[in-house]
This record gives sequence, C-alpha cells and structure tokens, in this order.
Amino acid sequence: MSSKRYQLKETTRALTRTGGFLRGFAFSLNPYAGCAFGDAGGCPFCYVRMLPVAHGEKSPWGSWVIAKSNLAERLERELAALEHSGRLAGTTIFMSSATDPYQGIERSLKLTRAALEAFVRHPMRRLLIQTRSPIIERDLDLITALGNRAIVSITIETDDDNVRRAISPTSPSVERRLKTARMFRKHGVFTQIAIAPMMPNHPERFACLIDDAADRVIVDTYFDGDGARGARSTALGIGELYARRGYEGWFRRGAERELLAAMRSRLGEHRVLFSGAGFNAV
Repeated sequence: MSSKRYQLKETTRALTRTGGFLRGFAFSLNPYAGCAFGDAGGCPFCYVRMLPVAHGEKSPWGSWVIAKSNLAERLERELAALEHSGRLAGTTIFMSSATDPYQGIERSLKLTRAALEAFVRHPMRRLLIQTRSPIIERDLDLITALGNRAIVSITIETDDDNVRRAISPTSPSVERRLKTARMFRKHGVFTQIAIAPMMPNHPERFACLIDDAADRVIVDTYFDGDGARGARSTALGIGELYARRGYEGWFRRGAERELLAAMRSRLGEHRVLFSGAGFNAV
C-alpha cells in the first residue's frame, strides 16, 4: 500500500521566469512541488524526477507533495506589480510545468483555485492550464470568467486504456479525461489535448475520439519533449519498460508519424501541432 507525505511550506515567489522548451511563456506557476500522480511508479516517464526539484526530498518522487501555503498572497503581489509596470496585459503563464495543479490535495487546499481567482482580478494575455485531472471541472466558473485568455490543456497520452493501466496506472482513465475536455469545449473554453508523451495507440481511433473533444491537439514524444533529446527518458528506463510490456516498437524516433498523419487527416493541419512549437502557440 502506497503512502504520500504532504507538507505546507511558504514560497518566496509564485511566478518563475521560463524559457527553453516553454519559450513562448514569460512565467510558469507551480502551486505544488512534487506530484502524487507519480506515486508507486504511476508516471515512470516523468522527466521532472530528473530535475533538481525532485531531489529536494529524501523520499522517492511521487511519495511527497509540498503545498506552497502562501502562494495566493505572493501571486497577488506579483500580478499587481506586473500590472503597475504595464507588463501584465502582455504576460503569458504556464500552469504547471513541474507538477499537476489538480492533484488530489487540491480538493481541500484550493491553491490552484486561489491562483485562478487572482488571475480573474488581474487578467493577463494568456494562461495555459496543463493537467490530467478531472478535478479541473470544479473551476469552470473561474476559467470561463477568463474568457479567451485561458487555454485548458488536458494530457491524454493514448486512446487505449489497457496501455494507460500498464504504463501510468495512477492517472484517470482515457474516457474520463475526454469527458473533461468535451465539457470545457462545450462551454466555449479553448481546449487543447496534449498527447505528451505519446504512448502506444491506435492512430485512426485516437483521432476519431479527439475530434469533438479539442480545438487543438499537441503531439509530443519522449525524444522531442523531455528537454534532453530523449536522454532523460532513456535514463529513466522507458526503453526497458516498453520492452517488458511488449511495446518496444514504440520507443523510437519517428514512432509518432502515423498518429500525426491520422490526426491531420481527421482534424486538419491547423488543429494538429507538434512538440515545443505546439505548446508555445499561445
């Protein structure tokens, strides 16, 4: 039986300047450090466990989560300062780059919701909310209040729930995440599905499932999206994991081509983007 350790800690900053893979965004916002979806090996491909933030605790990645208890207060001050300087209207923010803003503890702590309330008071140019969790549905009121400033990006790595259970068993089901995406799109929120990283799939079926659930699709791979041209994914043992599961043909460069072709044929070229260029199309 798995166990997770939760801590409350104050943070010195809410917004972190970004660049590199997320060069289209001025800042990232991570209400939490750590991620409960990684518990018991739930997301073995997560490159964040290779970064310094993952080694701030002695326990294994996925077994701990740090909640930034003063996030709302810090964010309010930083947004007000950007607004006062005249820069807020052109600011783009990615939430979140190194955690999921809607993991289970968010139900009670509501740090992400408090951040959204601050964004409604201090509107920026664009906010992209990246999650795999249906908990985001709770905040439909605030997200719709942001209007065309908000992009909801739902991670769905495969159309096959057997693959999902084999590789990322602690994540919500494919159908549940599709339901979330469809709900936001129905309410007029620009909705993106991030196939990131792409896992084994049935390309034509995947394209059919996504067609009515997303305004835009981003396909990303272990080799293009881990920030190290696949070196982090290789070091994490994804090749060996795929071999054990019988998916060895999928962990290679170019494995995404058939899916990209099926998506573009079904959805149109303008709705299907690739890797960093797609995430930065804000």
